[in-house]
Amino acid sequence: MAHYPTPHIDARPEDFAPTVLMPGDPLRSRMIAEQFFEGAVQINNVRGVQGYTGTYRGKRVSVMASGMGMPSMGIYSYELFHFFGVKNIIRVGSCGSMQPQVGVRDLVIALSAATDSAYPDHFSVPGKLAPTADYTLVRTCADLAERRGARAHIGTVLSSDVFYGEDQSYLPESERSLARWGKMGILCVEMESAALYLNAARTGARALTLLTVSDSLLTGEALDAVERQNSFTEMITLALDTAFELS
Repeated sequence: MAHYPTPHIDARPEDFAPTVLMPGDPLRSRMIAEQFFEGAVQINNVRGVQGYTGTYRGKRVSVMASGMGMPSMGIYSYELFHFFGVKNIIRVGSCGSMQPQVGVRDLVIALSAATDSAYPDHFSVPGKLAPTADYTLVRTCADLAERRGARAHIGTVLSSDVFYGEDQSYLPESERSLARWGKMGILCVEMESAALYLNAARTGARALTLLTVSDSLLTGEALDAVERQNSFTEMITLALDTAFELS
C-alpha cells in the first residue's frame, strides 16, 4: 500500500532524486533550486515547505526544506526515507559557535550530534543512542573542503530543542549549560541534526549536516543578511559537490 502523498509532502517517489539537500528555510530551498539547479521543477509546496528537483553538473538532485527544530526535521526526513525512497539527506544550515577556534563564516561538518532533546527516547533502545553521520558522506565532504581550502571543522554539534532559553541566568557565564556543552568539545549549536541522524540510522539510509557559522556565542559576532548569503553559497556548493560524488 502506498504511503504517498503524505499530509506533508504532495509528491511521488519518482519526483525525488536519491539525494536531497535540506535547508531549514523554504525560501532558501527555492534559492538553491533557482541559483544552482538546471531545469528545476517544484515538487512540493504543502504548508509552504518548498521542494524542487533539477540537475547539478548533469546529475539529478533535490532540495526541500525541513522547517525548524527536531520535530519538523523528524517528520520530513522520516517520510523521505521511508515513503519516498530517498537514500541520502544533506542538511545545510546555520549554527552558533561554541569554541574559540570556530569562527564566524567557518564551516562545520557534523560528525555526530549531541542533544538535549527527548527525541532519541522514542527509539526505545535500552541505553543512550549516539546520533552519528554517515562516514562516507563525512569523508567525501571533508576531502572536498580540504582540496578547496575551506575553513571546515569536523566534530560534534549540539542539537538543542531551545532557541530562546533562560539558560540558568543566575549562574556565572562559565557554569551555564551551553558553556558546559562547550567544555565537552561541542563545536556549535543548531536544532535539527540529531533527529536527522537517528532517522537515517533507523532506516539504513545516509545523512550529513553541513553548517555555516552565522554567529559566535562567545564573542557575539554575527553575520548580517548579505554576509550570510555569501557565506552560505560556499556551504551549498560544497554540499552539492558532495552529492555529485555519491552518484
